[in-house]
Amino acid sequence: MSTPDELAHATHFPAEAPTEKKRGAIRNRLVRGVKRFLPDYVFVMISHRKRVGRFPNLRNPTTFNEIVLDRCLHPKPVWTTLTDKLAVRDYVASKVGEKHLIPLIAVPDVFTREVFDSLPASFVMKANHGCGFVKVVRDKSTVSFEQLSHLADEWLATDFYQASRERHYRPIKPRLYFEKLLLDKSGMVPADLKMNIFGRKQGEPFIYTGVVSDRFGSPRHDFYDARWNRLDFELGGYPRSTVPAPPLPNWDEIVRIASVLSEGLGYVRVDLYAPDNEIFFGELTFTPGAGVSRFTPDDLDYDWGRLIREMPAS
Repeated sequence: MSTPDELAHATHFPAEAPTEKKRGAIRNRLVRGVKRFLPDYVFVMISHRKRVGRFPNLRNPTTFNEIVLDRCLHPKPVWTTLTDKLAVRDYVASKVGEKHLIPLIAVPDVFTREVFDSLPASFVMKANHGCGFVKVVRDKSTVSFEQLSHLADEWLATDFYQASRERHYRPIKPRLYFEKLLLDKSGMVPADLKMNIFGRKQGEPFIYTGVVSDRFGSPRHDFYDARWNRLDFELGGYPRSTVPAPPLPNWDEIVRIASVLSEGLGYVRVDLYAPDNEIFFGELTFTPGAGVSRFTPDDLDYDWGRLIREMPAS
């Protein structure tokens, strides 16, 4: 039976038709619900068609995106360990030394108020089992334990494998951790150096580096070759900078560190940070963009795929 309030509402305040925004939100929830039950093969085919603009050839992968999709569906077991942002630290320390690891502040089994109270005035909160789980805290007094706890719970409850069907993420046990906040002398978060390693060509490393600057402000994404020449193409959604960045003074050492970390792994993207002549490891990525990144111009999708196919077996 309706309550008096419900009757009054029905009589005097008839329900409004759903707005376009509400209808869009409902559609998105329905689509997400349906996509969750799609087989991985069907899911990646549809995602590639939507983002790249064509259905992928997964029987004979040729483009970069098609090869990445094949990797998502048929990952090597070692990728799980090297993709886990906590477990990979042992690998990095053994290859290039602990000095290139961002200092850890805490890796709590449970995020409690006591853990929050023990954190320094600035830090970065992350999760180890996927991409995008990053919260930069420049001033701890501007956030509360409740805010960070709610965000941490959302992250830890997220099955990142379901987001894009990168199967090597599935076995990773979600963990929360806190790192030192890296800032350069100007107080800025350093640029992400996303170094796509395609091995060597005529003795020189063959690397395309995506430089994502001002990631938490007005992001820009520029690409450079192994000699720091800016390249005329775009990948993903960020615009290019108006002018090229000056070469990093320790660029040769950055290239060396990335090359050492990629040894024996075949194609891999090595992410580094280089504030004020230091070099810190970010992550190893074996399936960048989950195989649905749009290249501009599109020919580069085929060029990068050829570079991978020409690499010696890892």
